[in-house]
Amino acid sequence: MAAIHPLSSCLILSLCILSVSADVFLSIDCGSSTNSYTDENLIAWTGDGDGRYISGGETHTVPKNNSISHVLDTLRAFPTGKKHCYYIDSIRRGRVLVRATFYYGNYDGKSSPPTFDLFFDGNPWATVETSSSEYYYYEVIYVMKKDTISVCVGRRNDGGLPLISALEIRGLESYMYQFLAEDRPMFTLRRVAYGTNATIRSFDDPYDRIWTGDVGGRGSTQVTSTALLNPITFLDSPPPAVLRHAVTAVTPNSTLQLFMGFPPYIATAYINWFFTEVAVVQPNQTRNFTLFMGNRSYSSPIEPIYGNLTQLYVSNVTVSPNTTFSLVPNAGSTLPPLISALEVYLIGNVLTEGTNGTDVDGLSLLQDAFGVLKGWSGDPCLPAPYSWEWINCSSDSTPPRVTALFLGSFGLSGAIPNISSMDALQIIDLHNNSLNGSIPDSLSSLPNLKQLNLADNKLSGSVPSSLSQKNGLNLVVSGNPDLCLPGAICPTTKPGSSGNSLINGKMKNNILVTIITSLIIVSISCTK
Repeated sequence: MAAIHPLSSCLILSLCILSVSADVFLSIDCGSSTNSYTDENLIAWTGDGDGRYISGGETHTVPKNNSISHVLDTLRAFPTGKKHCYYIDSIRRGRVLVRATFYYGNYDGKSSPPTFDLFFDGNPWATVETSSSEYYYYEVIYVMKKDTISVCVGRRNDGGLPLISALEIRGLESYMYQFLAEDRPMFTLRRVAYGTNATIRSFDDPYDRIWTGDVGGRGSTQVTSTALLNPITFLDSPPPAVLRHAVTAVTPNSTLQLFMGFPPYIATAYINWFFTEVAVVQPNQTRNFTLFMGNRSYSSPIEPIYGNLTQLYVSNVTVSPNTTFSLVPNAGSTLPPLISALEVYLIGNVLTEGTNGTDVDGLSLLQDAFGVLKGWSGDPCLPAPYSWEWINCSSDSTPPRVTALFLGSFGLSGAIPNISSMDALQIIDLHNNSLNGSIPDSLSSLPNLKQLNLADNKLSGSVPSSLSQKNGLNLVVSGNPDLCLPGAICPTTKPGSSGNSLINGKMKNNILVTIITSLIIVSISCTK
């Protein structure tokens, strides 16, 4: 049975003050070069053209005849790569709402709306299907595990180019949606303000949740509250604006059917129902009803109070397309069932901790050392089909580990940083770049390293003996003219010479072999 929580400590009629301590309110207009502007909802937006939140992608503008709003007139599309991420740092950890909006708008003139995948912090979110004439937004509510947020789009094999139009992050209070386990996300399915045609959001809702107006249909009647509604602090903090209207059944004996919008598969849901009486109930009147799930009673009797709020919630309920909810009048009720607002969320899988932290630190060192790698963001390994193109990750460990670096022919220049923290590495391939300086001795401390390819760079000095003698290591260093054996005097070589290679700790010095062979030939000639 669901739990009913009447508001008793803070009457709507009293001057309760809504304390908004959540300090995150970020709105990014994707594809816009404008530094900042304010929209018709008084929301301040910032463009993404300065590279602070994302690098890469192309900016585009929707044709004027397809324009919906200033925010959605621009977008960022990604013609290359399989995953691109917005990265927002320095955010206070806590419960947040993240909303991503997508509008294709036939920006490319191809009338071919793309389909692609959406992720947050390495977790699967949704498969996005876009439209030439309609926009779609997706919301997730969760408790952050880090002080950063990443939102990524991933290219499907046959889905077209991923794009994004807007990204919004809203901080929530720690007490909101507290009946959901903190290690699971909630994906918004419906958020309804009954009895009105208006869409309610910021600043009527200080957390900028979007409440869609719903006047009901056949079998329902719109009503308006006469109560003076002031801000309240209560459980999931529905704003007073969504409680000013409601819908009721047509007659006191009628059942009020609720459209829930459940998906076409079995899922787990978190649902809020909000009730407030719209008028002073006379002594000879009563409004008393029960929530039913299918044909089974699902709550205690509900009797809304004028100037007060009753919230009914249920968490972790299994639903399907055939699941129905309705408000059924109880015997003796003289007023029909009523509802003010509704929230429906689908509960996701346990949130990932992300790629191993020491591996992430090592990758950050590589990105700091080589600017060409800074275009990769988001979780390196997750979700599994969308790991960074130049790494391999383990599939049998939690959290996943980075096991290989494939950075051959990447245009890297400079010294090799100390990445010894990445102790799950088995393969490091850095061939055909412009790396210089010495080979870090720290690479020998990697316990699982089986292959190290440093060929065709500009490395100098001696090969560390700890590497040349490392058992089981296939070390390739050919094509580095200024590199030599451990303890040896480095020979002077010409650019383009074959250089040296070490395999399983044994040196194959091709230059030295050539010189010795030539001397033998000369010696034989002189004795004839």
